[in-house]
Amino acid sequence: MMPDQSAWSLLAYGDTGWGDELLRGLALTIQISVCSYFVGFCFGLLGAGAKLHGNRVLYHIADVYTTLIRAVPELLLILLLYYSGTSALKAILVGIGIAGEDVQISGFAAAVGALGFIYGAYMTEILRGAILAVPKGQMEAARSFGMRPPLRFRRILFPLMLRYALPGMGNQWLNITKDSALIVVVGSVQELLNAGSTAAGATKDYLFFYSMTAACFLFLTVASMLVLAILERRVNRGLRR
Repeated sequence: MMPDQSAWSLLAYGDTGWGDELLRGLALTIQISVCSYFVGFCFGLLGAGAKLHGNRVLYHIADVYTTLIRAVPELLLILLLYYSGTSALKAILVGIGIAGEDVQISGFAAAVGALGFIYGAYMTEILRGAILAVPKGQMEAARSFGMRPPLRFRRILFPLMLRYALPGMGNQWLNITKDSALIVVVGSVQELLNAGSTAAGATKDYLFFYSMTAACFLFLTVASMLVLAILERRVNRGLRR
């Protein structure tokens, strides 16, 4: 059964409805997801590099990181990293004299850091497998031409690695957009689920607002899948099937 007209009027933009809150929540969810994904990708590159470097100490550090993160539920990790991580970062900033005692870590930065750190473990294994899939002859040819490591990475390894990593990276993007809703447990970031929950609680129209929240996540997922399909065609251009 379709919601009645009064229910749809609750989506009005402005003081008479909750449409603007939901749109701001969707925008913040996208911002959190993009920033967290970038942080996770950076952690993934570092973790993959540590595992493939050949140094046993670096390998074991990266292995402990990926094992612990993948073994503990994301919700518990978010709670641990959000509260203990922000306290530890504040103590470090104060200790080295960069900030004063009154420094505060914003909820947005804490959410991005927590999600990025968690997804960096999954990204580590995706990127490690993708790097190993790159034919060794490509890198040997680059060395024979005298390319330095940064140039080899930028022109040879990174483009070829993306071809193998993109499907897994796309799945992680879809996961991180949904797991951004887990930030609702800390309550300090008004992302999409938090905005929908607030609207549902204020109006007591739980089914309607949670359905609208789900529709927003569905829209984000479908749009992301279309973009990922375009990117996959782009990185696989010229590849013989």
